[in-house]
Formats: sequence, structure tokens, C-alpha cells
Amino acid sequence: MKIHVVKTGDSLWRISQNYRTDMNQIILVNELDDPNVLVVGQSLVIPETNREYIVQQGDNLWAIASRYGVTVQELASHNNISNPSLIFVGQMLQIPYFSHTIQSGETLWSIAQLYRVTVNQISQANGISNPALIYPGRVLRIPGPSKPAIEVNAYITRMNESGRLEALKLGSHFTYLAPFSYGMGEDGSLLNLQDSVVLQAAGPTNTSPLLTITNVADGSFSSDRAAAVLRNPAVQDTLLTNILAKMKEKGYTGLNIDFEYVYPEDRENYNNFLRKAVARMHPQGYTVSTALAPKQRADQEGLLYEAHDYDAHGEIVDFVVIMTYEWGWSGGRPWAIAPLNEVRKVLDYAVTAIPSEKIMMGVPLYGRDWRIPWVQGTYAKTVSPKAAVNLAAQYGVNIEYHNTYQSPFFRYTDAEGQQHEVWYEDARSVQAKYNTVKEYGLRGVSFWVLGVPFPQNWPVLQNNFRAKKL
Repeated sequence: MKIHVVKTGDSLWRISQNYRTDMNQIILVNELDDPNVLVVGQSLVIPETNREYIVQQGDNLWAIASRYGVTVQELASHNNISNPSLIFVGQMLQIPYFSHTIQSGETLWSIAQLYRVTVNQISQANGISNPALIYPGRVLRIPGPSKPAIEVNAYITRMNESGRLEALKLGSHFTYLAPFSYGMGEDGSLLNLQDSVVLQAAGPTNTSPLLTITNVADGSFSSDRAAAVLRNPAVQDTLLTNILAKMKEKGYTGLNIDFEYVYPEDRENYNNFLRKAVARMHPQGYTVSTALAPKQRADQEGLLYEAHDYDAHGEIVDFVVIMTYEWGWSGGRPWAIAPLNEVRKVLDYAVTAIPSEKIMMGVPLYGRDWRIPWVQGTYAKTVSPKAAVNLAAQYGVNIEYHNTYQSPFFRYTDAEGQQHEVWYEDARSVQAKYNTVKEYGLRGVSFWVLGVPFPQNWPVLQNNFRAKKL
């Protein structure tokens, strides 16, 4: 897979010719509504011929496997597909092996170097007992380069059939699926979530569902609701009993605790609640994780940050999701949602307090459209990355890229003469984030939130990592 940035004069046909790939494959993987309309500065994912295949209408896994000379099981296993009948139009399949014809003078070592694999991998794939005994003209099966395995979480808020279908379509990329969210009463009751439809996508994709609980009350995070629970041990016992019952009833595999805007004076109460949660969950075989505000230092001030004790969470729970997004929040000034320089500041602190193998980095799947000049008290509109590109096309403006923030953006003027500034994510920006995950040696990534069309993210993720399945 390659990433191409559209230049002046580009056409999809010319791009496909330059990369020696099929134009329809580019259209499918990028979900292009109008292939004749490209925007200067737009990024495109380009599938590599003979290494990747984008599922088309009418395809089945058997026919695709036959085309590439592999078995259905090899193709399914290589792409984390639990049910071979579950493939979807636009899904990228990576081919587990491709062919290489040995040329005169080549050695197994030089071929391995060419394709970034080991001699042993080629030998095993081809049943070669003596690597020195190869001859020109022989066709070898070359395994694809190995990728690091990480854990991937995805939060989902749409508890309906469209949510189920999206979780089913993308499930091969996920370790965890986290329906958002269960609330809690001040008496320790568990406020119900209509999650049954969405949970139907977990089994067929071998995805582990996480029960996510929040201190949301009346539609927003409530410091008082958190205090009511965190200051009363008996209420905590009731809550955890209710959570355990719900997890067993619905088939959840772990608990994700997302308490936000907790009063600073409840910091140690929160830590003790986590200890109690782990003591109740672990003997039953459940994991416990938390969502943390993106702190850049231990003593960072503010209601969002002070009660989140990185050292304690790193010691107590199985893993954490650090919410490294929302710098460009809806009520603030125009800015990248997850500017990479700010994300790195958070990670620089986080890895000093929490083992890196316990950290999942938050990745946003959305963008925002602000009216400018920005006025205090006004709010940006949330847009999907796909919709953002369509906006740039509609208004005939070029897309720019901020190298410090590692984020695309553009400005346009609407039909009423109002100016706008849009920041969003694209293939380049998520590639930069995945490079960061590798650099810091993190456990994985967590997406907020499904339901926002960002077709480029999934092939880029797949090109970088293999999602662990538990």
C-alpha cells in the first residue's frame, strides 16, 4: 500500500498508470463518490498490485484465493477473517504470498533482502531444505513482510443495525469493541444500554467486547455522579456486583472505566475504586482498563486532569486508553484534533509513569469545520474525513498539510460568504500516528469513534499492524 498526494494535473487514470494498479481498486478502497473529482492536496491510498486486493461486488474469498494461488484458510488467517463468508466491498485483503522468479546470480539471501523477509521465511514457504540450492527460473512464494501485533480498541455509540454492520465490516481490525456507554446511578445501579444488536458483531469477528461505564448524567460527564460513587464503599460494591452480572449476561470480556471531570479531592477515592474493581474482576477472568485525560505532566491543573493519577492507573489496571484528541474541540479555536507534537508531549510524560506495554493511544476518526474568524461561544461542526474532502471539492479549494501537527486542513467560503476552516485526519496523518505507536512501543490504539466514514484509516492500519485477537 502506498499513499499518494494529489498534485495539479493529476487524474485517477494517470495515478493508476503511475502505480501500475487498477483504477477501480483505488476508487473502492478510498470510497470515492466521483472518481472524476480530485482535490489538490488530497491523499489517496494506492493498493499494491499482487500484494493487496480490494473486494469488489460479487467477490467471494474462494475466488480471490484461487486467483492468487493461496488457500482460503491462508487468505482468511492472514487477514484476521474469522468467518470466510464475511467479506465486504471495499475491504482490503493482503495476499499472504506473492511470486518471484529467480534470476541468474540471485541468492536466497539477496531475495530475502529485496522483500524485507528472512531466508528462513522463504525456505519454510517453499519447502527448501538447503538455501544454497536454488536455480534460475524457479518460482518462489514470498511471504509478506511481518508486522507488529498490537491491540486495537474501537468505541461505538450507534446501538442499531447500522452500528452492527459497521462493527461487522471492520471487526477484523479490532481486538476490542466498546459500546459507549453504561451509566451509573448514585445508588450503584447500572443504567441500561441497548447494546444487544451491536454485540452481535463480536462473535463472528472474534472481537472481545468491553463494557464501558461512565459518570455521565443528563447527557454530560458529572463530577457529582462520580463523587456519589467514589465516596461510598457500599455503593461501589453494589455497582461492581451489577457490572459483573451484566458482563456475564451480555458476554463482555472486560471492563473499561471512563470517569471524567472527577473532583481533585476524589483522586485517591478513584484509585481505591480501581483496586476494588480489579479485585472483583480478575478472579472472574475479566480485564480492567481506564480512559485517561491527555496529561503532559503529573501536576497538570484542571478538573479534567487532576484526579487522573497516571502512576496509580499504570500500577493497578491492565491497560489504559489515553484520550490523545480534542485539542481542536468543538467550542475552541480551529486546530488539529490530535496535533502530533502535542500527542508526543503526552506520551513523553505517560511512558515515565505507565509501562508502555499498557498504553493504548487514542486516535480520532473525525474532523471539524469552524466558522472564521472564530468567535468565543460558537461551536464547530463535526465532519467525517470523507465529508471534509468532499467539502474541499465542492468549494474548489486545495488541501494543505501542517507538518508540525501532521494534519491536513483547508479554508473555504460558503454560499453565504461565511469563511470556514476545516481540520481532519487523512492517510498521512494516521500513518504518522502509527509510526509514533511503533516508536514508543505502545500496546496499541483506541479509536473514537465508529460511525464516522474514514475509509482510508483501515488499510493504513492494516498495512502497519496485525490486530491481536484474544
